[in-house]
Amino acid sequence: MKQNKTLWIVLAVVAVLLIAGVTSYNGLVNKDEMVNNAWANVQAQYQRRADLIPNLVNTVKGYAAHEKETLDAVIAARSKATQITIDPTNATPEQLAKFQSAQGELSQALGRLLALSENYPDLKANQNFSELQAQLEGTENRIAVSRQDFNKTVQEYNQSVRSFPTNIFAGMFGFEKKTAFEADAAASQAPSVSF
Repeated sequence: MKQNKTLWIVLAVVAVLLIAGVTSYNGLVNKDEMVNNAWANVQAQYQRRADLIPNLVNTVKGYAAHEKETLDAVIAARSKATQITIDPTNATPEQLAKFQSAQGELSQALGRLLALSENYPDLKANQNFSELQAQLEGTENRIAVSRQDFNKTVQEYNQSVRSFPTNIFAGMFGFEKKTAFEADAAASQAPSVSF
């Protein structure tokens, strides 16, 4: 009789551990997929921006053909930014920093391109340029929102991976902490404005 009671206690503990393990594993898989989806959304917004750039460059070319250096810089930055791909399942901080750097270079080049419109009133008045500029501004906002959503999803995932008792199952099944976007080092410095 005492052996049956001990056997039932052992079976109950094993059942509880099994249920906890399955629940933890499925929860981690779900959060991992949410991180992958959030990253796909970030990439989609960056791709949207990259797709707008050729039209913007061609529009500017018609009005500011002698601004070849600026146009070439945008094209080169776009090429570099679109060549860097990251797999969110095993992204390292270094890979993400390289990706961010390339995207930052593209943003700077685009800023210089958009500033050209101040020197060319006909370009500034061009409806196609205005529409592309508005789409690009909207895309930059979408990129910011997608990055925030990605960071939030990574934070929730990392909390699960590091929280007890899920951290035990995360270690057993190979779920590791993920890297989020960080602000550029230059973002902490106030821009200088001179008149």
